[in-house]
Amino acid sequence: MTSQRFLTGITTSGTPHLGNYVGSIRPSVRASQRADVQSFYFLADYHALIKVEDPARIQRSTLEIAASWLACGLNPERVTFYRQSDIPEIPELTWFLTCVLGKGVLNRAHAYKASVDKNTAAGIDPDADVSAGLFMYPVLMGADILMFNAHKVPVGRDQIQHIEMARDMANSFNHRYGEHFVPPEAEIEESVATLPGLDGRKMSKSYDNTIPLFAPRAQLQKLIGGIVTDSRAPGEPKAVEGSALFQIYQAFATPAETDSLRQAYADGIGWGDAKQRLFERIDQEIAPMRETYLALLADPAKIEHTLLAGAVKARALATPFMGALRQAVGLRDLRSTDQAVSTKAAKVERPLFKQYRESDGQFYFKLLDAQGQLLLQSLGFATPREAGQAIAQLKAEGAAALAALGAQLQPVNTEAQAPLEAALKALREGD
Repeated sequence: MTSQRFLTGITTSGTPHLGNYVGSIRPSVRASQRADVQSFYFLADYHALIKVEDPARIQRSTLEIAASWLACGLNPERVTFYRQSDIPEIPELTWFLTCVLGKGVLNRAHAYKASVDKNTAAGIDPDADVSAGLFMYPVLMGADILMFNAHKVPVGRDQIQHIEMARDMANSFNHRYGEHFVPPEAEIEESVATLPGLDGRKMSKSYDNTIPLFAPRAQLQKLIGGIVTDSRAPGEPKAVEGSALFQIYQAFATPAETDSLRQAYADGIGWGDAKQRLFERIDQEIAPMRETYLALLADPAKIEHTLLAGAVKARALATPFMGALRQAVGLRDLRSTDQAVSTKAAKVERPLFKQYRESDGQFYFKLLDAQGQLLLQSLGFATPREAGQAIAQLKAEGAAALAALGAQLQPVNTEAQAPLEAALKALREGD
């Protein structure tokens, strides 16, 4: 059985902080150790160009983020760990996806809409200071994901839209050129909360409220001492709800340690003592990795070697896949006329599901036989995931799933019943 592919990237726009560690690095490193998962981790330096105009900062951030992943236990022998800009197939795929994605989808992208809304409220041109890079950001992200046909992409809830857009791109391309892409799914870590920063808002470089992941011990203690708290004095009971200090502690502590601090809040622990507890708990986890991190920073040649080796592994997949995609869209050797004539037939050499989205906003699928004749047509689904689940059920159960899914399918023509059952059997046995 093919293992699930997970893919994660971090934009190289700044120094990694505790929020990056809790929300992305730590859970991803743990996932990379699973035997049933094939993991891809990349440094999103192309994405950084949208946000950062300082070349030295991008270079330094790339070094710091790579060192952070490795210091936190990422094993480049077990995973594919690479720098985005070392994979030239990614920008080429971005163009392919650009050509099948509707502009209206990008108009609805959260980052673009936020910029337009801000400009509109200020009474200036809605697109003022909006680069084409910002507008196209979701397509580049889609190419990152689809280049390696990732099944799962761990993201926060604010990033789900990008995964849905990647699904749109996959389905649009598949509908035109045959089944090449796996529509990805967002992997939401419900147990991983968004870490608050020093001022109580989400920890983010944009708010300048971060705690660097590998800050020296003295600096770490000083920053934790600056976390905003309320004015309740020692001895007064304190609420854990809305307490940034408690939320950060909870992200590092065991359930028993968390319960202990919750009780201490109820008993009126002083804020200074609570901050000391937080400092000691974070340093307990981070200190063993800090020495490794500093050693890696001091040896950039070692990190460069690691990333280039990762690029070789990544391109071993990306280069032949891109070749197949170029063939599919018609970018072919002009001497291969026989291939060009037979490509359409090759696309439907076996029964084929096609998933797509209509103008009503609903998601549909159909099943074609080896000659491209329609055997089965679905009704509309609210989300691509629901449509994909129905396809998966049909592939897994064959004709037995027809009755269970009857309300979601158009009635099957009597003459098509036998060919349909044969096609589903072929798909089931083929998988």
